[in-house]
Amino acid sequence: MAEELEKNEETDELEGLEEEDSQKGKFMTFQIGKEFFGISISYVNEIIAMQPIAAIPEVDDYIKGLINLRGKIIPVIDVRVRFKMEPTEYTDRTCIIVIDVKSTMIGLIVERIAEVDTIADESIMPPPSLGRKDHERNKYVYGLARTGDSVKLLIDPERLIKQEDVEAVMEDARKDEQS
Repeated sequence: MAEELEKNEETDELEGLEEEDSQKGKFMTFQIGKEFFGISISYVNEIIAMQPIAAIPEVDDYIKGLINLRGKIIPVIDVRVRFKMEPTEYTDRTCIIVIDVKSTMIGLIVERIAEVDTIADESIMPPPSLGRKDHERNKYVYGLARTGDSVKLLIDPERLIKQEDVEAVMEDARKDEQS
């Protein structure tokens, strides 16, 4: 019995490592404006169609509000607005990438999903620091990757989302649920 339990634990560990290996170097790529971005697939839970978003008063403009996904309340941010780009109208191609950052589910509104791309570590270069305007976007971008004939900006989701903003939004949501 103890041997069987030990084998099951080893199998679970191996499966976890295999899953991690199969995700290594894979990025969910998406488009905002004319630029392509990527986020490590290890953060991505799912991609969903746009849906009604409950607005929250007195939060940063990039926090669009909350969605109810199968009974779970998830804050949603507009990546385009977070990058200080002009907001655009949502279309039928606009979708929400639901990610898990530090055990918190967050939705990222993006204009269009491109593909899952495999990018080798050695193909990733640090972003250049050009001017003040670029600094705003580069603080969320940790690398650049050339794939085919395009360059993808790789996003660090932990820098994209201010933890205190998410906590404040979730606290407001809990208060609303209780009232």
